[in-house]
Amino acid sequence: MEKEKEIVFPCYCWLQGDGIICLPEATAWMKRNDVLGLFQKHQEEELEERRTLYRWATWKNGMPLTVDAASAKDLPLDVRFHEEKKIDFNGSQVAGVMEIALKRLSTLLSSWNNLEDFDKIFWNKSALAKRVQQYWKDDAFFGYQFLNGINPTLLRRSTSLPTRLVIPPGIEGLQVQLEKKLQEGCLFEVDFSLLDGIQANVIQGERQYLAVPLVMLKMEPDGKLLPIVIQLQPPCPGSPVPPLFLPSDPSLTWLLAKAWVKNSDFQLHELQVHLLKTHLVAEVFAVATMRCLPGIHPIFKLLVPHIRYTMEINTRARTALISDGGVFDQAINTGGGGHLDVLRRATNSLTYRSLCPPYDLADRGLLGIQSYLYAQDALRLWDIIFRYVQGIVHLHYSEDKVVQNDPEIQAWCREITEIGLCGAQEQGFPVSFQSRAELCHFVTMCIFTCTAQHSAVNKGQLDWYAWVPNAPCTMRQPPPTTKDVTLEMVMATLPNVYQSCIQMAIVWLLSRNQPDMVPLGHHKEQYFSGPGPKAVLRHFQEDLATLEREIVARNEGLDLPYYYLQPSQIENSVTI
Repeated sequence: MEKEKEIVFPCYCWLQGDGIICLPEATAWMKRNDVLGLFQKHQEEELEERRTLYRWATWKNGMPLTVDAASAKDLPLDVRFHEEKKIDFNGSQVAGVMEIALKRLSTLLSSWNNLEDFDKIFWNKSALAKRVQQYWKDDAFFGYQFLNGINPTLLRRSTSLPTRLVIPPGIEGLQVQLEKKLQEGCLFEVDFSLLDGIQANVIQGERQYLAVPLVMLKMEPDGKLLPIVIQLQPPCPGSPVPPLFLPSDPSLTWLLAKAWVKNSDFQLHELQVHLLKTHLVAEVFAVATMRCLPGIHPIFKLLVPHIRYTMEINTRARTALISDGGVFDQAINTGGGGHLDVLRRATNSLTYRSLCPPYDLADRGLLGIQSYLYAQDALRLWDIIFRYVQGIVHLHYSEDKVVQNDPEIQAWCREITEIGLCGAQEQGFPVSFQSRAELCHFVTMCIFTCTAQHSAVNKGQLDWYAWVPNAPCTMRQPPPTTKDVTLEMVMATLPNVYQSCIQMAIVWLLSRNQPDMVPLGHHKEQYFSGPGPKAVLRHFQEDLATLEREIVARNEGLDLPYYYLQPSQIENSVTI
């Protein structure tokens, strides 16, 4: 007797009331397959209902659109936290209790007396955080963070000396050194000009301060990246040339200059690299997917595991983290409105290429650097995700013309670029797909952004930010204009006790392990049926397992392991 074929009707949604639920069979379908129009009415009704549930909203002008929800309670149940996640997140009242305890400490002290005092709040520490505390003053450790720290996306290889770098009389040898390193191809730079002109915060009645650093670095033959010179402010016409800070300066002078760089790095990491280029962009993908792709569409089935919880975590961020009176306003020197201006500038400069590691790393001149572990792992993951996407796409799109003639996938593309990203076609984002290759590349970018990239710039916050002097969230005195720096000046500049407590509490909250974490590629929901898609997913999981073994083996031989892009550590979506 012939074995009966199993037919699966997946229902991964909340059921409410006594209405009728329509569940299509799990096989992915597109309009071109539906020659008899069996699914057309269902798809149209589904998308019409979804568009009323998932509406676009403008949170702030000049930024990507968001889901229309004033609070998490306004979101549809299907994209809300599940009970375990909600209990854990709300139980970050544990973090609240911790913060209260720390604030009690802050009533005893308003400012630290010396650098060692920061150890009084350094109790939620990882093994790497302990290394940071031990080595944060070292130049090689400072440079390493631009390669493999929490923000490995700002470094670029220099192709010429920056025009803003004006070398004052008396240190002409620096010009010769920089030009020599430039000719050798081992001169690098990190420029924080995005912060130029941003208004600094006022916290508890006290003015905070911002710098606009430029740091030039050299790559040694052994892969170490060492700072050569730091300029804290760009030159202003008619004003004295700002001083350049050098490794040969007095130790406290050089340490304070590096602290200013790390403060600026903190701002761009949290606002441009983390919030905008993972959270907000992922939310655009999520809302557009729910509005444009019916549940039986293959690209919906491919993407839906990677948008889990994203709308709720972002809605919560907009009501607590970056809201009026939120964490940025309370403790960070771009708060009080400056953070919104940084986000607007970052949105204006956001490009499609910057979200795609093969392009981004090439544009920054950083391909092939052996000590750049983030880049090595990111490129491997990009290729693995691309093969996964390609496998699914090629099962359902036999040729480029099928992509061109798919109205739903074309509408999804336009919705992301023209609506969610507010007309980003001028920044390289597509408004249509003309080939399977273009579709595969774009979907790979979506999944990589929602998974690997978010892990790379989120998971290590406790590692790198728990020791506050390594990455101060705010600065309470202006940048130095001379090289006469004392310990009292350093301590008066770094965050006070209250601000340090908030920094410690928030980085613990944002980077702790999640109780219902789903590793990349291992979601339990089976959106596809049939042997073809299941084989593609199995190959994806095998590729990830191979990379996992390779990274673990590599890390065993490293003094400082890099594990943020280890597949087992990567969440399947933006959930925190």
